[in-house]
Amino acid sequence: MSFKLRYVLYNSHSILVEWPAKIDSKILQDILNFKKSIENLYSKQKVEVITAYNSLLIIYKFTIDDVNSAFSDLKELYKNKNNGQDSKALVWNIPVCYDNEFGEDLEAFSKEKKLSNSEVIALHSEAIYTVYFIGFLPGFLYLGGLNSKLFLDRKSSPKLDVKKGSVAIGGAQTGIYPQNSPGGWHIIGNSPIQIFNASENPPCKIKAGDKVKFEPISKDVYFDIRSEVEAGSYKLKSLEDDA
Repeated sequence: MSFKLRYVLYNSHSILVEWPAKIDSKILQDILNFKKSIENLYSKQKVEVITAYNSLLIIYKFTIDDVNSAFSDLKELYKNKNNGQDSKALVWNIPVCYDNEFGEDLEAFSKEKKLSNSEVIALHSEAIYTVYFIGFLPGFLYLGGLNSKLFLDRKSSPKLDVKKGSVAIGGAQTGIYPQNSPGGWHIIGNSPIQIFNASENPPCKIKAGDKVKFEPISKDVYFDIRSEVEAGSYKLKSLEDDA
C-alpha cells in the first residue's frame, strides 16, 4: 500500500516526509517500511531517521545542496520500497499496579467516565496496544488501541511532578512516564519496570511497531518486581506476534 506523501525541506541537513494526518496501523507500517528502505540506501552514510504518528524526519550527515534531487531520490525509493511486513513485532508484557496509592487519578477518572475502578482497570488491561512512536521524553511510548470508553481529554492543568512509571491516559492514548516529569495525563497506575536505561544498548528495548499488553499486579508483586529492577535482575517479558 502506498500513500500520497508530502516532502518538506526541514533544514539544511534534514527532510520531513508527511503521511495523511490520522492514527492508523497501515500508515505506521508504511512509515516503518520506508524507514528501513532509507536506512538501507544510506547505510554507509548512516543517516538518522526519526518516526512519529504520521511522519518521518531524515537527518543527513551532510548538507542537502540539491533539494529537488533529494526529493526525487526519496520518491523513487518510496515507490519501490518493500511493502511486506519487515519483521515480527514483539508483544511486551508490562506489569502495572492499579492500586489507589499509585493511580492517584483513578477515582476521579472512573467517576468522569461513569465506570467503576475495576471496569476501568479491565478495559485498560485487556487491550493489546501498538507502539506508534517514542517521544516527548526518552522512552515515552505513544500507544494506540485504547478502548474508546476510556477516552478523556488531558487535564486542563498539568501536574508538575508525575512519578516515574506512572501509567496514564490522555485523549485517545495511553502511555508510561519513563522518568519523573511534568505531565497532563490522568494517572491510573504505576509500573515498576524501567522503560529507558541510558547505560544499556539499546536504551529502550521497545520500538515503534511493537505491541504492549498491561498485566495487573498487586502491591506486593509491584514491590517485588521493583526490587528486582533495582538489583538488575528483572527481565522484561516479550513474545513474538505474528499479527
